[in-house]
Amino acid sequence: MPATSQSYPSRRRRTYGLLAAAAGLATAGALVSALPAGAHDAEHGKPLPNRYEDVQLLSFNDLHGNLEPPSGSSGRVTELQADGTTKTIDAGGVEYLATHLREARAGHAYSITAAGGDMVGASPLISGLFHDEPTIEALNKLDLDVTSVGNHEFDEGAKELARLQNGGCHPTDGCYTDEEFTGADFPYLAANVLNEKTGKPVLKPYWVWKKKDVKIGFIGVTLEDTPGVVSAEGVKGLKFKDEVETINKYAKELQRQGVKSIVALIHEGGQPASTSYNYDCDSPGAGDGISGPIVDIAKNVTPAVDALVTGHTHAAYACTVKDPSGKPRTVTSAASFGRLYTDTTLTYDRFTGDIARTAVKSANHVVTRTVAKAPDMTQLIGKWNTLAAPIGNRAIGYISGDVPSTGTESPMGDLIADAQLWYGKQLDPETDLALMNPGGVRAGLTYAAKGNEGDGVVTYAEGFTVQPFSNTVNLQDFTGAQLIQVLKEQVTGTNEASPKVLQPSSGLTYTLDLTKSGADRIVTDSIRLNGAAIDPAATYRVATNSFLAGGGDGFTTLGQGGNDLVGSDDLTALEQYLTANSSAAAPIATPAANRITIVR
Repeated sequence: MPATSQSYPSRRRRTYGLLAAAAGLATAGALVSALPAGAHDAEHGKPLPNRYEDVQLLSFNDLHGNLEPPSGSSGRVTELQADGTTKTIDAGGVEYLATHLREARAGHAYSITAAGGDMVGASPLISGLFHDEPTIEALNKLDLDVTSVGNHEFDEGAKELARLQNGGCHPTDGCYTDEEFTGADFPYLAANVLNEKTGKPVLKPYWVWKKKDVKIGFIGVTLEDTPGVVSAEGVKGLKFKDEVETINKYAKELQRQGVKSIVALIHEGGQPASTSYNYDCDSPGAGDGISGPIVDIAKNVTPAVDALVTGHTHAAYACTVKDPSGKPRTVTSAASFGRLYTDTTLTYDRFTGDIARTAVKSANHVVTRTVAKAPDMTQLIGKWNTLAAPIGNRAIGYISGDVPSTGTESPMGDLIADAQLWYGKQLDPETDLALMNPGGVRAGLTYAAKGNEGDGVVTYAEGFTVQPFSNTVNLQDFTGAQLIQVLKEQVTGTNEASPKVLQPSSGLTYTLDLTKSGADRIVTDSIRLNGAAIDPAATYRVATNSFLAGGGDGFTTLGQGGNDLVGSDDLTALEQYLTANSSAAAPIATPAANRITIVR
């Protein structure tokens, strides 16, 4: 049976490892909690604890190794103003996140910091180059108490995740510094991720925070569909269980152990009705302002769970959704990349040991860059940047303007697809087109220099931030009928409710009619390759990354291609394309992102 707590290195804020040393202390605590607020110890004349204790829960999610302030739209949030207008605010960077969290904790005797998964994976060079050891070090310094796993924690497999938890040098790359990597001094929770052979969770399913007579349990899960959004190698030997069933199971176990205050950390999320972080998503009525998978989860998770910290969709919300008993329950998400943090007040009732839900308050706050940088984080970033500089500062190409990664069809997505088509033709001149999954485009490219490289220069570090997964570029043969089916899979099956629109290489055009439903949203007669209609019986050579070639993101047809040829990694393809097709005198232009005609 899993333990309710786990020993980690003692630090300033670590109080959960201090357990009562004698049964007499526990009995005394029980007697105290049974007394009314304002009561006094008759023997010593000291006031006894109040019935209610406000516990501060600070949370964030989807950091993705963004230690430095993210660039472009990835480093901004939208704020709704009193007059109904909006403004954007530069946000993010662990130097600022640390300062904000430390200032938020001031004056709060009972404070917990938790996260909703994807702390690592798809990370910029400063972290990704070192298998995310720098991010774990930063999270340790942030005094993170607990986090759930996310899908990206499995990008390099369960063994690598275990190393991030427990420490030790990388099995292939070894140690990066003179000191051996010590691992996370906070628990990663993976309640619904089971070892196929043993049937047991690969990491702790839950953990209990304790301070004096207050105790709160945390259950951590990732989305059940993790195998659909992670490479097959990353989830090999693992089974992912239903989120609701798992949370309800462990909530009962915690209750049996006397833990009645419970928070679920869920790496699955939804979409609010507004992109503004401070939008009141309860304004139309409880839960009406948020949609997506988290709504059904929230409606079915046992009422024993008092709050849900979520993630995965990179959205910002602090909502309520009614639990199975019809009682409103807080559901939060703090966008991504360390741009926001959520401050939730959980009012703990010493009489019942539970959270007084009517008193729960929650709001998202911007990690502005107007506060002082945390010196320890500046030092950490400097250390790892020094190690990464010889690789990261190398110029790989030139651009004439910003290449954004936003939009149904993004300029950055088109640029990557063009690079893979060009690279595919180097491997096989018969390559016809390339398709890129939108989730693999992690950032755009900015024209303004981030360092000393000069405006318009694309460095290896910037390219790594755009494509950090090390997927290979694969060539496969498909019939025209299969190619049409691939395009329809963007808006059907697992992608029907939330379409995943592939980024097309130059020459592939079609109409996406969002006023229709299902497969009809792809206007078949509009599909053209270099101006010619697709011949269902003809054979087309298609370049994709290895994730798509394995049928990832619900594109099962892409897993059925023939005549496979595996090339180098996708970042190498982008690098070689930029190097061959751009120069300081002739930088590459930003794609117009007009290959897909969208009807709304």
